Amino acid sequence: MRTLFALCAAAVTAFPSILSAETMPRDVMFSDHGEVAESLTGVPGNPEEGFKTATTKSLGNCVACHVANGWKDLPFPGNIGPDLTGVAHRYDEAHLRGILVNSKKTFHETVMPAFYNVDDIIRPGDRYTGKPAKSLDVTILTAQQIEDILALLMTFNEDH
Repeated sequence: MRTLFALCAAAVTAFPSILSAETMPRDVMFSDHGEVAESLTGVPGNPEEGFKTATTKSLGNCVACHVANGWKDLPFPGNIGPDLTGVAHRYDEAHLRGILVNSKKTFHETVMPAFYNVDDIIRPGDRYTGKPAKSLDVTILTAQQIEDILALLMTFNEDH
């Protein structure tokens, strides 16, 4: 009986980590066109957190290169990358996730960083300090931050 109880307790303890299993950067599966169909976390993204990540200089800093209707009031919106207004109508969720993870799988000549990739990249160093990265397995964004920005982008319809 104790063994059964211990097994049940172990299963209950492990269950939350199974539900929120994070796909590691080297395990991300891309289609031939760069789409990533499966969520990286199994947890829905939060558009409000995505906005924070996308507009914070030390995180995603998407506004440095992109503009969107919802970002017009932010200082220094970018004009290097395409306008993201209506991006949810131009690309589906899998395609946007793939672009966020590693844009070079879709746009080979892009200067957009691969935000969730640890291979074939120039590492930005330790938080833009000019010091080398402490680990070669460090991504610019976490898997959940990718899902959060994706949730934000999926709200970008033709008016936003």
